[in-house]
Amino acid sequence: MTITEVKTKSDAQAFLEMPFKIYKNDQFYVRPLDKDINSVFDPKYNKLYRNGECARFIAWDDKGNSIGRIAAFINKKTANKEAQPTGGVGFFESIDDKEVSKQLFDTCKDWLQERGMEAMDGPINFGDRDRWWGLMVDGYDEPVYGMNYNPTYYYKLFEAYGFKTYYKQFVFAWPMDTELPQVMKDKAERIARDPAYSFRHIDKNQLDKYAEDFRTIYNKAWVKHQGVAEMPKQQAKLLFKSMKPVIDENIVWYGYYNDEPVSFFIMLPELNQLFKYVNGKMDLIGKLKFLWYRWRGACRKMFGVLFGVVPEHQAKGVEGAMVIASAKHILPMNKYDMFEMNWIGDFNGKMLKLCESLNAYVSKTYITYRFLFDETKEFKRHPMLD
Repeated sequence: MTITEVKTKSDAQAFLEMPFKIYKNDQFYVRPLDKDINSVFDPKYNKLYRNGECARFIAWDDKGNSIGRIAAFINKKTANKEAQPTGGVGFFESIDDKEVSKQLFDTCKDWLQERGMEAMDGPINFGDRDRWWGLMVDGYDEPVYGMNYNPTYYYKLFEAYGFKTYYKQFVFAWPMDTELPQVMKDKAERIARDPAYSFRHIDKNQLDKYAEDFRTIYNKAWVKHQGVAEMPKQQAKLLFKSMKPVIDENIVWYGYYNDEPVSFFIMLPELNQLFKYVNGKMDLIGKLKFLWYRWRGACRKMFGVLFGVVPEHQAKGVEGAMVIASAKHILPMNKYDMFEMNWIGDFNGKMLKLCESLNAYVSKTYITYRFLFDETKEFKRHPMLD
């Protein structure tokens, strides 16, 4: 077995295609769009290359067949915010062989140590937390768009190497006909009676305005999370521009207090229900298939990308008021049957309580692992949010 670094276009293509051997007989696997994976490793599209580094590696057997892959990366803006400088590994795929996974992990460890890192998290993304973050350990059915999907044996490979659970992430499912608890309705009603509060869905013709409102709320509500950097204006604009082709403006909601943005509820159609028909290719045929199945109403599920309330308006009922306002608008459309709230960390007690108060249930569980290079050091889990 040999491990080689991705250097050429043919290497990059081999890295892209390696997973198909793992999932060729998996009924639930949905191939990610090639362009989504490739953009992570393209400095023209990934802003983190300005202050970070990345390398990809492929494992080959003695006959020249690819049997595993992995990427290692450093985000210099967040790497040194930890007790120890921490890099990341992701896009891991491997046959069920501990020696293959060990050599892939060792390669990344060596690469990161050479650059001053003392730990690595994985599997994570060389990008924001909303994509390719965490290892699936429960809920092995059709994956949420942009989230990892993997065989059931992967967690054994991570844990055999010495990775430990840094935190868990949950996807909460909420059938659209679920009755909201009365206590939430009562709190929301009190907020609704306050004329200073208002809730509305976006207008796609004013995306720049909503991108800036998003940035304002995000920087107040999320930057305090460990490892989350402040979002600049241009990044917010690019984020909304990238989402524009798939945004349903009826399911992206904001809350305002005296016309100042204080909350958002970002939902998108669950695109894997459409992407499963295009086999990773958004060429002309892929686009036509996407449009055809969307027109046919094949997408009956929406998923929550982000939910945030600025600190000074938390615990007042704003969360429930925004959920109820959006539900009153969305339910009569009869367009969606199921809502899944993505990426709720086990360190985020407030969001866990909110999801539970909605009578939602956990449909998928992920683990983000951490491996300390000096195993004599004390391992600490992600701190709880205030």
